Amino acid sequence: MTAFLRRAYHSARRSTARFFQRHFFLGRLFQLVFILLGVTFFTFIVTSAAPSDAAEMYYLSRGITPSETLLASTRAEMGLDAPVLVRYLRWLISALQGDLGQSYQFSESVLTQLSRKLPATLILAGGALVLALAVAFPIGILCAVKKGRIPDVLFRVISLGGISLPNFWLALILLYVFAVQLHWFPVIGSGDLKSMVLPAMTLAIPLAGSYIRQIRTATLEELGKEYVSGLRAKGIPSRTILFRHVLPGLMLPMITLISLSAGHLLGGAAIVETIFGWPGIGSMVVDSIRVRDYPVIQGYVIWMAVIYLLTGLFSDAVCRLLDPQFRASLRIGRHIRGRMLSRTKRKAAKE
Repeated sequence: MTAFLRRAYHSARRSTARFFQRHFFLGRLFQLVFILLGVTFFTFIVTSAAPSDAAEMYYLSRGITPSETLLASTRAEMGLDAPVLVRYLRWLISALQGDLGQSYQFSESVLTQLSRKLPATLILAGGALVLALAVAFPIGILCAVKKGRIPDVLFRVISLGGISLPNFWLALILLYVFAVQLHWFPVIGSGDLKSMVLPAMTLAIPLAGSYIRQIRTATLEELGKEYVSGLRAKGIPSRTILFRHVLPGLMLPMITLISLSAGHLLGGAAIVETIFGWPGIGSMVVDSIRVRDYPVIQGYVIWMAVIYLLTGLFSDAVCRLLDPQFRASLRIGRHIRGRMLSRTKRKAAKE
């Protein structure tokens, strides 16, 4: 009986693995659902364990010292008097229907708040990503081509310094130099292009430092492959090898790198947005944590989880589609399925 159960378990496991290999997106969607449930449940438990509740912070943030009777009635209105699991199930049922709840602080829908703050975060994240790539891509390739020489050593040291700088310290330095002393940019962001420069630079400098080192590593790996040696043996110029053969080979690692960075940036760089007063999702969630606005915090967690999972899914899908072996397996699979289908049709016609 034990051997039978073991064989059945391994057979089911192999069948499940083959199913998800053939249905890649379906398998990732299943993972996305379970991860979202786990993240939201964990966040709900942690926020509920805070020493002060939302009802108390609602009055204290307005300079009001509430009585116990007032707190009890407010907790009942907010639904905070129910057990944690009951509150989580209520919230989950509403979230599945597209309702993330009402903000305690602003008395409006969480989705409304997120949609209002989303464009500012998208603009800031896009600007920082473009700036980081514009700086890091040519420098990373230059460091790989000039490996061990003065430009390589110099830019590696600079990139290490950029990675090591804390965001809050770099933000304060840029704010003091360019806004307070030189008056080139505003101190508080208003959402326009001029006020976006400093927060975008704050996000882009550490990102560019990380990109330089990773692009350098990927370029060196590509330059060390056998096909590059074969092209050099044929007398093809190094510039042609670099631009026509090596750079296209960097597509897969670059897509993965950009997707991970995009997830981080779109999640909202809370510290940077708060320092510069940028009206994005990050600064919104900092204010919500301060006043224990649980629905907004929960909505922000869902936003971050969905962004990270979708960017990871997009990256995996593009990498699989760009992989020649995967495309070849798709063609072989379609060919085999076509032959099996035609064989079935011939048998049906004979019968």
